[in-house]
Amino acid sequence: MFAHLTLRVMGAGGFGVLGWRLGGIVSKMSSDEERFLPWGLALTLAGVPVGAFLAPYLTIKPWRKSTDYINSIPAPTLAAGTLGLLVGLIIASLISIPLFTLDGWLGWAVPVIVSLSMGIAGLWVGAHRARDLQAIFPALQSNSEVPRTSRNGNILVDTSAIIDGRIADLSITGFLEGSFVVPRFILDELRHIADSNDPLRRARGRRGLEVLGRLRKDDTVSMEVLDVGVPEGEEVDSRLVSLARSMKSPILTTDYNLNRVAELQGVQVLNVNELANALKSIVLPGEEIRVNIVQEGKEAGQGVAYLDDGTMVVVEGGRRYLNTFHDVVVTRVLQTAAGRIIFAQPKAG
Repeated sequence: MFAHLTLRVMGAGGFGVLGWRLGGIVSKMSSDEERFLPWGLALTLAGVPVGAFLAPYLTIKPWRKSTDYINSIPAPTLAAGTLGLLVGLIIASLISIPLFTLDGWLGWAVPVIVSLSMGIAGLWVGAHRARDLQAIFPALQSNSEVPRTSRNGNILVDTSAIIDGRIADLSITGFLEGSFVVPRFILDELRHIADSNDPLRRARGRRGLEVLGRLRKDDTVSMEVLDVGVPEGEEVDSRLVSLARSMKSPILTTDYNLNRVAELQGVQVLNVNELANALKSIVLPGEEIRVNIVQEGKEAGQGVAYLDDGTMVVVEGGRRYLNTFHDVVVTRVLQTAAGRIIFAQPKAG
């Protein structure tokens, strides 16, 4: 807020002075005499509000867009491009030495053109040959280029995974190696959900903020906030996928649609739901298990039980054993998009 106010005051003063100087030029052109009234006063008064209004758009907005763009560039590409720019400028300075002897404006214009051309060419070549430079200079290797199983890797976290809450327990176990990266636009979306008028959405948003608080306080979990916003007109999911592609980092999510979109664009997805399904107990037809039948099934006579990992067990003819523990025999296992369902029958005898 203070920075905005300071910029507006400076913009108002700068445009006011500009209006005053412009008023003097206009008055001199119209009457061959430089006077403050009326043109100087009018343009000064007009310049003050215009400067106060335009100052943030001429400074903060371009700065944020430039910062977001630079943050989206992988570190090896940025380093390689900078190195290419320096090499191009060095070559341009060597070429320009004899060109300074040219007569007139050519003595400064030609060296400037050569420097611009060689600098841009070096920047382009360096950015496009980043992988070759990494092989020559290992120091250019960034965290985003490290294999995703490395502890130095980055994992972009989606809003759905934060609200889900299981990442806090999962990260503590040590199975997920790497640093959690939460873009600023994900935090903004989470705050928007927490401020929703819908009680359910508000509760989900506040739970997400509590999960982030737990991760921030845990010394065993590495988490950072990336100051990247969403360009106007672009969706949050699209921005997250494009950021993951540029950073070469996987996305941690529970959103099915985001999962599919990211995979189509070649981005690795770490889906918490798929991990939970993969870790569920494996049972085979013919195995005996003991379950607590807690409710009736959809079909007549069925009973429903749940394993410790939440897997549903449908017991044919189990209704008569409702609210009791009973041994059952697995008949078949059905894998669905929602998870695994086990069908069983009560054990005879």
